[in-house]
Amino acid sequence: MAPRQSRRTATRFAPFNAKPGAGDIIIIGAGLAGLFTALKLAPLPVTVIAAAPLGEGASSMWAQGGIAAAVGEGDSTAKHAADTVAAGAGIVDHEIATLVADEGPARIRDLLSYGVPFDRDLEGHYVLSKEAAHSEKRVVRVSGDRAGAAIMQALIAAVRACPSIRVLEGYEADDLIADDGRVEGVRLIRPAALGNGTYEFVPASAVVLATGGVGALYALTTNPPYARGEAIAMAARAGAVIADPEFVQFHPTAIDADIDPAPLATEALRGEGATLVNSRGERFMLAIDPRGELAPRDVVARAVFAELAEERRVFLDCREAIGARLKDEFPTVYAHCQRAGVDPVRDLIPVAPAEHYHMGGIATDDRGRTSIAGLWAVGEVASTGLHGANRLASNSLLEAVVLGARAAHDISTSLPAGRIGHFVEPKRVPGTRPADPELRAAAVARLRAIMTNYVGVVRNANGLRTALAELRAIQMTSAGDTVLANMTLTARLIAAAALKRKESRGGHFRSDYPETDPSQAKRTFVTLHDLESIERSRAPTQAPQYASGWRA
Repeated sequence: MAPRQSRRTATRFAPFNAKPGAGDIIIIGAGLAGLFTALKLAPLPVTVIAAAPLGEGASSMWAQGGIAAAVGEGDSTAKHAADTVAAGAGIVDHEIATLVADEGPARIRDLLSYGVPFDRDLEGHYVLSKEAAHSEKRVVRVSGDRAGAAIMQALIAAVRACPSIRVLEGYEADDLIADDGRVEGVRLIRPAALGNGTYEFVPASAVVLATGGVGALYALTTNPPYARGEAIAMAARAGAVIADPEFVQFHPTAIDADIDPAPLATEALRGEGATLVNSRGERFMLAIDPRGELAPRDVVARAVFAELAEERRVFLDCREAIGARLKDEFPTVYAHCQRAGVDPVRDLIPVAPAEHYHMGGIATDDRGRTSIAGLWAVGEVASTGLHGANRLASNSLLEAVVLGARAAHDISTSLPAGRIGHFVEPKRVPGTRPADPELRAAAVARLRAIMTNYVGVVRNANGLRTALAELRAIQMTSAGDTVLANMTLTARLIAAAALKRKESRGGHFRSDYPETDPSQAKRTFVTLHDLESIERSRAPTQAPQYASGWRA
């Protein structure tokens, strides 16, 4: 049955008027959103572009908590949608929240059909966890905290077995090729061939961006290194509208052990009763929010950040609530702690806020369509309006499968069959000589420090203007290095939108505008033209202060 259309969002973007090009259906990204979309497109020929071998480099693989869906007794999709709207701080698209919640149980059944071994009790019921801001236990999990890995392993096996899906591993998307307002293909490069200055072009009848988040733009993140936000820049250059880029979610309990990326202590631990304490032994969350450790993530992240800013370390205490059960029920966290030299059964786990999820991204409607003909986006790289200013825990995996299925249905019903290619081979095209790897590494380190110091948990106008000026300087030196140019452009979009939103809402907190302004209860939509207008605003008015209170 065709997915239900949202009357408001279905007309948000113009229908395709350009004639589809001939070529593959190309999916860039091999996380949950990309692989699920590919499977839903079968038997149409699909090419999945994966920068790393399948399973290596996707944030989905690292997801610990699980996938939210109203499948438990006493729960309902209406309750799930209401929790999503409440968590999103006033700017969630209600129709998107409703359709995602309504279609969630069916997508769980799809995952079961692909072999995902969700935890069940002796009577066959799902074992469900409760996470922050959920009114019910509704997070479906696998082996406690291995949901992401188990889901991905099952989907990888299904993709490998599907004859209509070709996977090109070891390729990175370098740019979208657009002509007359329509995306016609993708320019690819193999990292191993960076020195020869050649690229490969794949023509496309449709392109789906499923590249994940922006975590690698920050010095402290839980995301894998490939989460550089490059697809947002590629889409913006092609003319796409970018939505809500200022809303970045920081997970409050990344394990603070000088490991990059930072290992995560899942929120499910707090759902099981683990508490946050500072170096004085004080449990500080109850004085900030009556929900304590299960307050929305932005509230908890700022509270942890405030303790760190006062030079008090913060720890997650699992000893009494979970204790010896942790090793068996949360094996991933236990392994992370062991790697960090911590025994979580007996010791406190040091934690700090880390970039975890980007609510913003490429603006799409309820079918995954962007504002550019021939281009769809699904998963974290997209911004559907589901998450608003603050994502509800474990809704990200759900959005990936619901919108992945909807995008696949839209593509399969809107493209003439005669225009879909049959695994068109990449064609080598000349490119520019890339920048020196050492110079890139230094520039990326500088970029990540800028984003953490000025565009992090707490922001202010002067810091954001400083960030934009410094990012612009990096951009001007990135000629020939498209990776750096893409990263910098996406960082500029985030900082510019954060400067323009003069209030605090959800994951966006301004110390100079600490209150929420009801008149700004609306989503952000920005293009490259808007970015340039914002950047022309006043330069920093004083010596820069680190908006986040600490230096990366």
